[in-house]
Amino acid sequence: MSTKTPTQTNPGVDQFDVEAVNAAKNRPELYAARKKIFPKRASGFFRQLKWVIMALTLGVYYITPWLRYDRGEYAPDQAVLLDLANRRFYFFFIEIWPQEFYYVAGMLVMAGVGLFLVTSTVGRAWCGYTCPQTVWVDLFLVVERFFEGSRNQRMKLDKAGWSFDKIWRRVAKHSTWILIGIATGGAWIFYFADAPTLFWDVVRFEAPSIAYFTILILAATTYTFGGLMREQVCTYMCPWPRIQGAMLDEFSLTVTYNDWRGEPRNKHSKKAIKEGKVVGDCVDCNACVVVCPMGIDIRDGQQLECITCALCIDACDNVMDKLGKERGLISYATLNDYNTNMGLATDEANIIRPDNIRDKAGKLIEQVKETSLKTIVRLRTLIYFGVWAAIGLSMLVVLSMRDRLDVNVQHDRNPLFVMLSDGAVRNGYDVKILNMTPEPRTIKLSIEGLPGGQMTLASSANDPKQQIVLDVEPDRVMPLRIYVRADPKDLSEQPTRFSFIVEDMFGDETSRELVKFETPKIGN
Repeated sequence: MSTKTPTQTNPGVDQFDVEAVNAAKNRPELYAARKKIFPKRASGFFRQLKWVIMALTLGVYYITPWLRYDRGEYAPDQAVLLDLANRRFYFFFIEIWPQEFYYVAGMLVMAGVGLFLVTSTVGRAWCGYTCPQTVWVDLFLVVERFFEGSRNQRMKLDKAGWSFDKIWRRVAKHSTWILIGIATGGAWIFYFADAPTLFWDVVRFEAPSIAYFTILILAATTYTFGGLMREQVCTYMCPWPRIQGAMLDEFSLTVTYNDWRGEPRNKHSKKAIKEGKVVGDCVDCNACVVVCPMGIDIRDGQQLECITCALCIDACDNVMDKLGKERGLISYATLNDYNTNMGLATDEANIIRPDNIRDKAGKLIEQVKETSLKTIVRLRTLIYFGVWAAIGLSMLVVLSMRDRLDVNVQHDRNPLFVMLSDGAVRNGYDVKILNMTPEPRTIKLSIEGLPGGQMTLASSANDPKQQIVLDVEPDRVMPLRIYVRADPKDLSEQPTRFSFIVEDMFGDETSRELVKFETPKIGN
């Protein structure tokens, strides 16, 4: 999609001027004052799809903290909760402890691979439909249209002098934006504590200061990014457009102006046809431009600013319907299909001839390639999907098989052992029993593999035993200080390896940890 023309600027040095994909060569200045964009409201399939996705994503974000899930009387009943105080993450029936953070890492890896899959398949669909910046900008535009009217009305209001009508509309719009920002920050903090309780604490100004600080920060960023900066966040701040560009290939779907069909464009096509001029399907109505939230002209070719929201497709399809022409002048297409169709439409001089792609009845010829399922399902996307699915299935298997009873043991570093008056040797251990269920448990702690070994609690005056019965609170860690003693004459190895075993006395879960029992070296 690029050509190189050699030019001689210095003797003996060959340099090339590279023609960018952007055919119109319209490149915005890197540092330029923002030009206000007043996108027109589009209508069509992709606009409806964006409405549905916006409603779903906003609904999930704002409503999720209020969902309840019964885990019993010993655990919180909030369905999704990041309990930092107790270092727990709850997601409906799943409870993640700090040592199980690899599940979160797995979900992040899945998100990354999923993003690669989506990008290699349908381009920047994340940016165009589900990115928080896109969703909240859409919401802010709904508010703007409600108070200030259509595109032309908003442009007229912006140019008008300050009057009572302009002031109340602007105040109402910005006040609503700020309220949305506060609601956004408020919803975020509800994920970290019981939502109803924290809500009333916030209203009564009894919440921790960090809660108000978080609301303030998120309200300010939501208002600034969604209301004031908008497309500048995508163009200048977000690194993802640059990253995604490296993941696209000639079979990735992108929003494309099919100039092999639209050129040469003419606003008065009927008159031009009567005059015998060659005319493409584009009537240069700028419908695709005025609906673009990024303020670009898709007819200039692929651009960094394009988020592939496909609103230009809806706008162009509506115009084609009115003109009685086929839809798809602007469409999701691959570079491979585009090049094939361009080859059909151009002559030997590389000039576009719209008649080359139409039959005598004026219909597009069968050789014109259109996007199909085969375009999406290919080796690269299947590999991405396979990796993504494998990670997900592995996590589900591990999650379903994990134990909810665990024991951690750490041997004293100094001293390694203590000689008792009766000739026995004593080792000290810090033992932690983890009851990772929302129910209290009766646990039996025992030792195995240490001949003649016995243990006692540091806090107990009872005689040494081979097992101890303990009541462990629900969803808690029980720390214990354990002394283990044994006669070194009964031990054949130095040090001797043995196991601490915890067992649910009324269940079938068991956990063990292998440790060392240190004794004096032979000959000492």
